[in-house]
Formats: sequence, C-alpha cells, structure tokens
Amino acid sequence: MKAAVGDRLVVKSAHVDGPVRDGEVIEVRGHDGEPPFVVRWEDGHEGLYFPGSDTVVHHPAG
Repeated sequence: MKAAVGDRLVVKSAHVDGPVRDGEVIEVRGHDGEPPFVVRWEDGHEGLYFPGSDTVVHHPAG
C-alpha cells in the first residue's frame, strides 16, 4: 500500500455495523510512499499508523 501526504485513509470496522475511521495522511515515514504513515483522524487525534487489509487509500482528485 502506498500513500502520499493529503491522501485519505478509510478503515473499515472488523465488526458488522461498527464505526468506520477516516483520516488524512500528514506524513509518510516509509520509503517511496509506503507505511508507516502519520495520520490525523477525524476526531483530531494524530498517530503513527501501519495499515492492514481493512484500510483503503483515497487519493484526492486533481
């Protein structure tokens, strides 16, 4: 998985009807766009994130 600063990460819940997490990549610490990423989540929390198979990257249009 590769991402760039400004991309959105959407993390699906492991449980049916569980919450979906949404955040913005604010820093890429891996080589060539690879994880780990520093993410600012929708609740304002920032943290280091290693995505799993439940994560989808959305690249901004333009």
